[in-house]
Amino acid sequence: MQARVKWVEGMTFLGESSSGHQVLMDGNSGDKAPSPMEMVLMAAGGCSAIDVVSILQKGRHNVADCEVKLTSERREEAPRIFTHINLHFIVSGKALADNAVARAVDLSAEKYCSVAIMLGKGVEIGHSYEVIELA
Repeated sequence: MQARVKWVEGMTFLGESSSGHQVLMDGNSGDKAPSPMEMVLMAAGGCSAIDVVSILQKGRHNVADCEVKLTSERREEAPRIFTHINLHFIVSGKALADNAVARAVDLSAEKYCSVAIMLGKGVEIGHSYEVIELA
């Protein structure tokens, strides 16, 4: 995997993935675009959400929606690394078993989400979930 980041102006940078997708990043506390640390946090949520939905779909569970609300804490002094991240999953569907969602979240956290597992080497990461039954 490769990527590149090019300075645009001020503290705005354009990242481009090897697959050709582009994203703006802002070093001014997210003034014009997400900051690099916001991107890392969203990457952990995206990676985990993809896992959870995929695992539930492969298990033939009727998933209608999945949202991850991420909260984090960072050191006050440089380097301002994350010290704690929590991923709270809100999963909606019909006849969606609580234990199936718990299993999918656990599998993502422990086996599949490379972003969260990588971050977990230096950051305390927690996971929680709720299931919303649709009529």
